[in-house]
Amino acid sequence: MTTTLRPSGPIQESADGAKSRTYDVCDNGRPVGAVEIGTDAAFGGATGELRSLSIDEPSRRRGRGTIAGLAAEEVLRGWGCGLAHLSVPEGNEAARRLAVTLGYTDRSRNMVKDLGPTAPVLPDGAGAREMSAEEFEAWQRTSVDAYAQSWIDQGVPVEQAMHKSRADHARNLPDGLDTEGMYVHVLVVGGAVVGHVWVSVREGDDGGKAGFVFDVEVAEEYRGRGYGRALMARAEHITLAAGPRRLGLHVFAANTPALRLYESLGYRTTQYNLAKNL
Repeated sequence: MTTTLRPSGPIQESADGAKSRTYDVCDNGRPVGAVEIGTDAAFGGATGELRSLSIDEPSRRRGRGTIAGLAAEEVLRGWGCGLAHLSVPEGNEAARRLAVTLGYTDRSRNMVKDLGPTAPVLPDGAGAREMSAEEFEAWQRTSVDAYAQSWIDQGVPVEQAMHKSRADHARNLPDGLDTEGMYVHVLVVGGAVVGHVWVSVREGDDGGKAGFVFDVEVAEEYRGRGYGRALMARAEHITLAAGPRRLGLHVFAANTPALRLYESLGYRTTQYNLAKNL
């Protein structure tokens, strides 16, 4: 058995410089599956993506998927990628096992919660309001570096992490606090701002609107007092007030306290995101 990749189309390049290409997975020249790879423009193009990999049912369980995945990584190395990532939907255990076999490790999760008709009430003595222009300006001065650092902590090179952070902030907040569908609120206790939450309410890929928590943080000196839970309650309030009944978020796998909090609040994992150094 000789398993190889054969291009099924030319290299495609998008306006932002990201490349992609599809290949047939061939066994002695006979197509038995397909694979799609690309580069992730969000990280400056030096990160590769294994976007899809499938082997036809009669040809499975013979190691062809593993060989095809390794061959796809070799192509990504040739494109200058030093890191690759992939995503696996919750419940697809075969794909997760293949990813682990290829050497990918859990980096983060996407989670979602179906909301009830009303949001939880804030604890006694706590209130919430929109972030002021002055507070937003101060937050912006540190948020790009802080978000980039969260990716650096996951092994992403500094230059790529900064590229993603700057690009994400510019794309999601082009008009600052006036950006449509974006809400940045603060939690106030005893007259002091103890944390903030940034929520978007936008149309998703399925055509329906949903909320998404882009950022939630409690100031260091106020942690351990339940304010993170209160901020997530505020995120539910923001989402319900805008109409949707579903709220999603992204959390790094190493952030065990956050994972436990979200699970205790009723969030469920919908997607695992894995990464590998090439």
